[in-house]
Amino acid sequence: MLNLLAFSSLANAETGLANALQTAEQSTSAIQSIGTWWMWLAFFAIVFLALAIDLIFVGGGKQHRVSLKEAASWSLVWVGLALSFGAGLWWYLDAHYTREFATTKTMEYLTGYLIEKSLAVDNVFVWLMLFNFFAIPLELQKRVLTYGVLGAIVLRTIMIFAGVWLLAHFHWLLYVFGAFLLITGIKMWWMADKEMDLNNNPLLNWFKRHFAISDHLEGERFFVVINGVKLMTPLFLVLIMVEISDIIFAVDSIPAIFAITSDPFIVLTSNIFAILGLRAMYFLLADVADRFAYIKYGLALVLVFIGIKMLLIDIYKIPIGISLATVALLIGGSVLISWIKTKPSSSTH
Repeated sequence: MLNLLAFSSLANAETGLANALQTAEQSTSAIQSIGTWWMWLAFFAIVFLALAIDLIFVGGGKQHRVSLKEAASWSLVWVGLALSFGAGLWWYLDAHYTREFATTKTMEYLTGYLIEKSLAVDNVFVWLMLFNFFAIPLELQKRVLTYGVLGAIVLRTIMIFAGVWLLAHFHWLLYVFGAFLLITGIKMWWMADKEMDLNNNPLLNWFKRHFAISDHLEGERFFVVINGVKLMTPLFLVLIMVEISDIIFAVDSIPAIFAITSDPFIVLTSNIFAILGLRAMYFLLADVADRFAYIKYGLALVLVFIGIKMLLIDIYKIPIGISLATVALLIGGSVLISWIKTKPSSSTH
């Protein structure tokens, strides 16, 4: 039954992606892109097949506790799939255009992927805080994140195409995005060591005031009927908060990729491939989240760098190689510093 529900959700997600593809063809006709109709079709087919394997054949629709080994294995699969897609993109462009063009476009894809993957770490921390706040057991978290990832794919596809259309018609929005990312980066640095107080979260309190919510979890059920009254379970409330948190983070990450390229094919593919691995990355980092205490500072610097890059885009275009190296250095450096600074002290026996 759960597999049928997962398949139904996957089918609805695929319908949304198909509609987005049709919209892309209509709204980006005047926008330069390397994506042909068959490249779009192939990309969505890869995404659909990958999700089908994960959700149906690998137990994505079954309630179970995700082990560290499973999370690590799937993380490698998703990263490998993203890198393989990048290699295939380079091979195709190299065969039909020039090697320099192929290398530039592939580096744009990899930079966008790295930015999205890096910023997603902050999203993982928010998910962990939500699950802890609502005391959601690990065996139920996968169901929430399954629907959360499916919703994120559809929502981000719509947001990306909307952003591409806006930038194609209003170039000055790049400066707005740049200023926004610069301010967001500074704010993230300032708030890096502060914890979010969910007890006083206005959005969460609004839902509690306006919807009937049960006091207890009911397994994997999102709704339950008690004494003839249909109630929302805390699990569904967490799902809503997960989706909203992704929209909030997308407001940062999508403009950041537009600083690298305005090609809708590269923006969408790099973004979606990063999202596909979010659930596995969450379960991989959940038990060691406290070891990444300084990564928010690295993410803040990435946003500041991307914001400055966007503000200077018409004055000086920072080479894509420098952008990729800078993002990798900032994220890698913050991870290394975090791992060293939070290393448990060896106890003497």
